[in-house]
Amino acid sequence: MDKVSLKIKLYLENENDKFMGIGVLWLLQKVDATGSLRAAAAELGISYSKAFRMVENLEAALGVDVLERRKGGVNRSGASLTPFGQEFIVLYDDFQKTCKKLLEDPFDTFEKRLKTLVSASLEG
Repeated sequence: MDKVSLKIKLYLENENDKFMGIGVLWLLQKVDATGSLRAAAAELGISYSKAFRMVENLEAALGVDVLERRKGGVNRSGASLTPFGQEFIVLYDDFQKTCKKLLEDPFDTFEKRLKTLVSASLEG
């Protein structure tokens, strides 16, 4: 049996619409680092329109702005996280890391039992 691994995807959803997951987290972290939604989207290899929709969807679901957008002239274009956005990405990142950590022990137990089951099946 090859090495088995666990892949966990966490999403927050609202009436079956996903509005927050690791992709949105990465996008917001890139906006924080680059100061631009367009640059963040480019670094992640997604279109600006998709990135814009991701942020729009998140803000609509939460009812709070996570980005402050600046329009006009060279110095005023770009985006930054609002104070709420800053705290939200830390909160969500901590949450998703905690959830994944909580699954490590049950997965280790599962993996050991699976190996035993596979070995017994191959022997018998």
